[in-house]
Amino acid sequence: MTWSAAWKVSIPLHFQHQLPSAAAPFAPAASGGIIGGVSNQPAPNEESLLTAARNEMLTRVGPGTPMGELLRRYWQPIGGASELDANPIKPIRLMGEDLVVYRDRGGRYGLIDRHCPHRRADMTYGWVEPHGIRCSYHGWLMDETGRCLEQPYEDTTNPKPSKAGCEIKAYPVKECAGLLFAYLGPLPAPELPIWEPFTWENGFREIVLADVPCNWFQCQENSIDPVHFEWMHDNWGARLRGGDLNIAPKHLKLKFEAFDHGFVYKRVREGQSEEDRYWTVGRVALWPNGFYLGSHFEWRVPVDDENTLSVAWFFMRVPKGREPYMQDRVPTWMSPLKDDTGRFITSHVINQDIVAWAGQGRIADRTKEHLRSSDIGITIMRGRFFAELDAMAAGKEPGGIIRSANEAQCIPLPNMARELNTEGIPLADFDKDPILRQRLKEFRHHYGQPQEVRRAFIEAMGIAGA
Repeated sequence: MTWSAAWKVSIPLHFQHQLPSAAAPFAPAASGGIIGGVSNQPAPNEESLLTAARNEMLTRVGPGTPMGELLRRYWQPIGGASELDANPIKPIRLMGEDLVVYRDRGGRYGLIDRHCPHRRADMTYGWVEPHGIRCSYHGWLMDETGRCLEQPYEDTTNPKPSKAGCEIKAYPVKECAGLLFAYLGPLPAPELPIWEPFTWENGFREIVLADVPCNWFQCQENSIDPVHFEWMHDNWGARLRGGDLNIAPKHLKLKFEAFDHGFVYKRVREGQSEEDRYWTVGRVALWPNGFYLGSHFEWRVPVDDENTLSVAWFFMRVPKGREPYMQDRVPTWMSPLKDDTGRFITSHVINQDIVAWAGQGRIADRTKEHLRSSDIGITIMRGRFFAELDAMAAGKEPGGIIRSANEAQCIPLPNMARELNTEGIPLADFDKDPILRQRLKEFRHHYGQPQEVRRAFIEAMGIAGA
């Protein structure tokens, strides 16, 4: 289902904004957005605040809930394939369901109920076979489709017993670019989108996970909130480094546009112009629960109503002259969130974001908000979700789902750094870009990069002696 790219919101310094008259493909819900019409208000007003019931619609993700059913229609990243190298079985909780992800000895991935259908033993303590996973309690063998392949005692004493009715809940799993994706919705499953960055060559990739103690939606709203960069990452970040002045360039103009795979936000800050790629290209709030910034993705995957699995995939092009570079294994690591005193770690970019997300409480109470012009992207995103929930309730397929295998291959996204990521630059030129220069010095996004990952990165970049 294709979204219209015709509607947008532009907010200059004096806080005017408007939408073109072209309607969005789905009408917005009664509250939660200004999609598809024209607003002459200088900012979202009190009428745009959510009721408690509407807030619950956005935040509750268990089986049978409206949002839970919507998110289950999309492939969700659930971790890295390399996590299963040391132990091929991992317990995982997704959208209120306790599950086990595994890789059997034949290389097949499975995601099944954590509890065996026989006597409810924990499949985490089973083991993998050439095909499937075996329960350690009585040896029942299950495969990735949920079929019961063996029931050892019955197979011995009652040859060819029927195993009908002994299936286990199971969901499809696919590996792509080192990530594992799962689909928890009704079959047939849509195509797994292969985003263009997943096809890039000659780059160092890594996957970072974090267990965030709050609801997924307050994490995802961050994906369409450009102004927080000015204050959280620039001004507050400067204070964390010992500064005491608010010297970050101010935001002067914002624009939000819909496209087939979510939203693009664009901005102009002091010292920039409308010729800058932050305005001409922008960044992507990837539908339904992702964020794409040109060289990395972030997803906010619901664990349950009060917890979120942050999954981030990073790409760093090796310098020109070091091609071809082949990465045999994409490392996956978990970023710690708190220090020894129990306070949140604030030294890295996404750790700072998590402070803001979790600081709103386990589930943010949006009935107490006071939204302003900087929050217009939030209003638009909420409106889109309500529109999709209404469409699904009417029996329509949600937007952004791809059914064509051809369309799902190498999907381009707006990217301010495409040439850098695909063509590369000489190592000597990294020092000319403050972000690249810092990236060579340290991993700036998440705290806690393991030393072995850092060593592999240094080797890939060719900076061991630098």
